[in-house]
Amino acid sequence: MNLRLIGIGAGVLIILSLPLAGAIAGPDFAGQDDGKGGGLFRTLGLSDPARTSPAPAGRPAAPAGTKRTGPAEQPRTDSRCGPELSSPHGVEAQTCVLAAEGRTWGRSYYRNTSGRELDAVLAMMGPAGRTVQIRCSVGAGDEPGLCETPKEDSAGEPESYSAVAEFAVPDDEGRLLLRSGSNSPAPGDG
Repeated sequence: MNLRLIGIGAGVLIILSLPLAGAIAGPDFAGQDDGKGGGLFRTLGLSDPARTSPAPAGRPAAPAGTKRTGPAEQPRTDSRCGPELSSPHGVEAQTCVLAAEGRTWGRSYYRNTSGRELDAVLAMMGPAGRTVQIRCSVGAGDEPGLCETPKEDSAGEPESYSAVAEFAVPDDEGRLLLRSGSNSPAPGDG
């Protein structure tokens, strides 16, 4: 496994968990809450209204028996990704097809250590010859990035979609450095 992409994934998980940490802590960061009426329990509507602690200053108390609702549930995003690939030219990428709430789109995660700016073209192919293509500029540097097609209404099952990203030198020759696909076999599979 590529340790850099694992590190990127860990960083994304930390960033995504920050709102949950805020909900657990609740609005009372001074530690004065008894832990039964605030924080995550209140946010999720699980606190007992009879045992709820007083409302923080500046906020009206909810009437007894009022059910609090939690945060809106986030929609599930399904993904189908090809393998993490790297080229001897300093480009690493993984390309995926994502689907959520009746919409489908393509995304390529990349890292460019080639020392020069590159062009990336991400194409997502769907049923009945439908294709969406986007061009992304890939800056020179070691920072991870992503290229993503617009979200389109799904026209079939997620398995009927595929995405391909091509990373090339932006000159007259357009030398291809790496091609990454959502349904590519893993290296050594064929």
